[in-house]
Amino acid sequence: MSDIKLFHFNAEQMQELVGTAVQVEKSLQILFEENLESLLGIRFLATEHTTGSVHGGRIDTLGLDEDNCPVIIEYKRAVNENVINQGLFYLDWLLDHRKEFQWLVMERLGADVAKTVDWSAPRLVCIAGDFTRYDEHAVKQIARNIELIRYRRFGDDLLMMELVHIPKQAKVSTSRPTQAEKKIASANELDSETNGDADPYLSSRMSYRLAQSSTELRDIYDAVQQFLIGLGDDVQVKELKLYTAFKRIKNFVCMEIYPQARTVTVYLKLDPDTVDIQEGFTRDVRSIGHFGTGDLQVSLRTMADFEKAQPLFRRAYEAS
Repeated sequence: MSDIKLFHFNAEQMQELVGTAVQVEKSLQILFEENLESLLGIRFLATEHTTGSVHGGRIDTLGLDEDNCPVIIEYKRAVNENVINQGLFYLDWLLDHRKEFQWLVMERLGADVAKTVDWSAPRLVCIAGDFTRYDEHAVKQIARNIELIRYRRFGDDLLMMELVHIPKQAKVSTSRPTQAEKKIASANELDSETNGDADPYLSSRMSYRLAQSSTELRDIYDAVQQFLIGLGDDVQVKELKLYTAFKRIKNFVCMEIYPQARTVTVYLKLDPDTVDIQEGFTRDVRSIGHFGTGDLQVSLRTMADFEKAQPLFRRAYEAS
C-alpha cells in the first residue's frame, strides 16, 4: 500500500483526508480518458479498442504521447488481475498492427500527425489503486517500456498519482534484440521507407548528429544528460529519432545536438515570461516550431553555459 498521506489544515486544526482506490471503477477510466493530456501528456485515441477475433481482447485506452510514441493504458481493476502480462500481449499486438494504429491516429488527430508516429519507444502504462510486490518485481525483470502508476481518490475533487515504476532508459537495446525489439526495428525501417526519409533526412536523426559531434560537444551533451538523470530517481530518458526526452510523468526537458553549429539545444517546460531572456543563451519559442516539447530554448556551447543553465533545469524538473 502507498504510504503517502494527505492532510487539510487551517489555523485551527489539521485533518487527514482518507484516500480511496476502488478496484472495480469504470468511472476512473472515464476520468483519465477525458483528461489524458493534462494528467499524463497523452492524446486520447480510443477506448476499449478491440484486437480482433484472433486475439480476442480489448485494449482499455489507446493514446499517443507528447513524443508521438504509441501508448497502451491498462487499468488494474482487481488485486489478482495480471494487468502487466495482459498489457504486454496488447503491446505485441500493436507492433503487429502498426498500420491500423496509424489509421486511428489519422482519423483522430489528422494525417500530418499520423506521419510522425515514432515506433522507437512504444509504452505500456498500468494504472491501479495498488500493485503487489510481485508486480513491482516483475516489471524490473522485463526489458520493456512499462510504467506503473498508483492512484488515490480523496473526496470528490482530488486525485493523487504516484509513480511506482518507470524504466530509466526507454529505448531499444542494441545488443541481441528480442522478438519484440525486432518488430520495433522492422517498424522503424518501414516507417523510413513509407515516409521517404531514409536518406534525405538522415542528418536530422540524433544518432547521426551524435556520431558527427566533436568530443567537446559530446562532453556537454553527456554532462547535461547525467545532470538531468541525477535530479531524481523518477527521471526517465527517452532516446528518440530526433531528440532525447527527459520525463517524470510528462516531459520536462527535450535535448538535441547540432555538430555544425557546435551547440547543444535544450527545450524546457518553463514559462519564458518567468525567465530573464539572454540573447544567444535563452529564447522564447512559444510561437516557433521545433521538435520535442517546451517553450523555453536554452543553447549550450560551453561548459560555462551548462553551469549557468543548471538552475533552469532544476526548475523544469520541480515544476513537472
